[in-house]
Amino acid sequence: MADSVFTRIINRELPSEIIYEDEHCIAIRDIAPKAPVHLLIIPRKPIAKLSDASGEDLALLGHLMLAASAVARQAGVEDAFRVIVNNGAGAGQTVFHLHLHLLAGKQFSESQLGF
Repeated sequence: MADSVFTRIINRELPSEIIYEDEHCIAIRDIAPKAPVHLLIIPRKPIAKLSDASGEDLALLGHLMLAASAVARQAGVEDAFRVIVNNGAGAGQTVFHLHLHLLAGKQFSESQLGF
């Protein structure tokens, strides 16, 4: 897989405001926010899509969820946030490096996601 924009941010080749970082992932602000708080949690390991993850990624996937909770707490939105993963272009994925969207700071309705 060619280096994605996220890999380049992780490697400090592109500037970005990293708001959380640990040995497995980073979190940055989305450059096109869909909510007052819109953060991206990105694993250091480049996995193109969630459907490309394997059993060896089990611990990493769990870690991303715990990191999302820590990032929400750090942002002061731990009581009300949404986590979204887009898998593939048909689902709206534009950067093919797995990442979680953490959205908060507004009231979400079911109709916004088509549920």
